[in-house]
Amino acid sequence: MFKLAKLILIRHGQSIWNAENRFTGWTDVSLTQKGEEEAKQAGQRIIQDGITVSSVYTSLLIRAIETTNIVCNEINFEHSRISYEWRLNERHYGALQGLNKSETATKYGEKQVKIWRRSYDIPPPKIDENDDRHPKKNKKFSNINNSLPNGESLKNVIERLEPFWEAYFSNIIKSNKNHLIVAHSNSLRAIIKILDNLSSEEIVSVNLPTGVPLVYEFDLNNLVISKQYLIDEDILFEKQKMIENQGKAN
Repeated sequence: MFKLAKLILIRHGQSIWNAENRFTGWTDVSLTQKGEEEAKQAGQRIIQDGITVSSVYTSLLIRAIETTNIVCNEINFEHSRISYEWRLNERHYGALQGLNKSETATKYGEKQVKIWRRSYDIPPPKIDENDDRHPKKNKKFSNINNSLPNGESLKNVIERLEPFWEAYFSNIIKSNKNHLIVAHSNSLRAIIKILDNLSSEEIVSVNLPTGVPLVYEFDLNNLVISKQYLIDEDILFEKQKMIENQGKAN
């Protein structure tokens, strides 16, 4: 029987800075115990849905890598076959990295924080190369030949993602197999914007919860024919509402 290709997207499990409601960006922080459990449940949901994965990609950031390793343990995918791609890194939040979102909303206003968090083409305040939060300060990114970001909008994320995405998506369709990407809120929102053909206004309201598989299925013309979160709709709504409220003032 001919099988259509599927793409599973998973935002990493809850990180330490997620729990503290901080802007994280390219800062390397690990998962919380809750985040580890979310990753385990994500893998179990993939198995329960009868999906066998043929490739796995993740970013260079530890919270995504930890999530990927846990998911792969659950779905019996060898760690040696995992591929790592810097273009899947989270959006760089510039001078906001490390700041508490609610405290920032109190200082600058909820409207401004929503613009920084969710607008399509407005970047956060940028940092200079001497700032410890600049990616060049992390040896992990020393082999990246492109200019390292110092503050990105979602539009910037899509632009840096495109070289990877074009080749990757072409391979998905040709393979007729199932593929998994474990990444971050904004690198995955970038992919969702492309797949769902969303406008810059529509993408603002897309909130992606941690550790919940989102499964896309494609037809023979490379078009999306179904899209499903592998979680109860009521729980999904609650998780998305929590994300929306992260930028509200105390």
